[in-house]
Amino acid sequence: MSETRTNSGAARDTGANVTTKRPTLADVATLAGVSTAAVSYVLNDGPRPVSDALRAKVLAAADELRYRPDRNARALRRPRKWRQLGLLVPDLTLPLYAALAGRLEIEARARDHLTMIGNTGYDPDLELEFTAAFTDVGIDGLIVVGAVNTPEIGKVCRRARVPVAWVHNRRGTVDTPTPLVRADHVAAGSLATTHLTEVHGCRDIAFVGGFTATDVEYGDRETVAERYEGFASIVDGGTVIRTDLTPEGAYRAVGAHLRAVHRPQALVVGTNGQAAAAMRAVTDAGLRVPGDLRIVGFDGGVAQQFGQITLTSVMQPIDVIAARAIGDVLDPAEPDPATWAPMPVTLHRGESCGCPSDTDPPRRLSTR
Repeated sequence: MSETRTNSGAARDTGANVTTKRPTLADVATLAGVSTAAVSYVLNDGPRPVSDALRAKVLAAADELRYRPDRNARALRRPRKWRQLGLLVPDLTLPLYAALAGRLEIEARARDHLTMIGNTGYDPDLELEFTAAFTDVGIDGLIVVGAVNTPEIGKVCRRARVPVAWVHNRRGTVDTPTPLVRADHVAAGSLATTHLTEVHGCRDIAFVGGFTATDVEYGDRETVAERYEGFASIVDGGTVIRTDLTPEGAYRAVGAHLRAVHRPQALVVGTNGQAAAAMRAVTDAGLRVPGDLRIVGFDGGVAQQFGQITLTSVMQPIDVIAARAIGDVLDPAEPDPATWAPMPVTLHRGESCGCPSDTDPPRRLSTR
């Protein structure tokens, strides 16, 4: 067994059988030869002044011990405005999830809560890792968007007594009746398809997307399945172009379909992440959008209003969803299934289906 000595001469055992203990404020005071109050004054810049010599002695001792303040304990000792919420999101690069995260952060901040975000990539293990870490920190609530590990997340939050709001969709079940804050995805699929059949007279329409475990491992297949259900209610026996829900998968699948099969009149693309890829596959096949083939998608973002062709898209009420989710975790009430109905969706017309766009294109600036 070995030992080292501090500047104060005290022996400190460093043998293999010794468990390292996090240095405390009292340890710093002992090494510096001052009171704990003096250490506190130095590390907290007050409330009483200290001499430069004492400050240097305390900081040297803190550096030698590698002392770090216990921020959780410090927060408990002082009044604070900000509290914390956890937010799990599958993919912040997708417009829908980015818009939801941004709106949820605004709603939380209005209620004096900061938001910690975990980008999960639809990975069930990563979802659980973030959940455990966030509950350990002491969050007041957890919002989970597009959960794929629903049962285990629920168990962790129940043990920690942390309320959960489930948003958009979830895979698996929870033990107790819990609302799912979401838009009506079946109605969204129906609305997209009805627009093509009734406004544009399309009869041969293909659905682009995957909604089985075989099609999709990492992705929101539950939402796509509901949108396909709405599609199929309008187009009986409509063609499905199956993809893994990635842009690359959509590009390959749509391109292969156009090369091997007769061209449909229109596409309903099941996720926003695949819409641009599907449109590119159509144009790369030498076809025009919407002249040769019309396209309707979902959850179009602001950036898509500035593309060469604006996307006709069924949109969710993001602001309403975010406000409801924040309320579920900060103002929990007795479950009332009557209020759990999916929220209505709206169709925003763009050029990809052949309609005049609902959004005016940016004006050209004069160079004269």
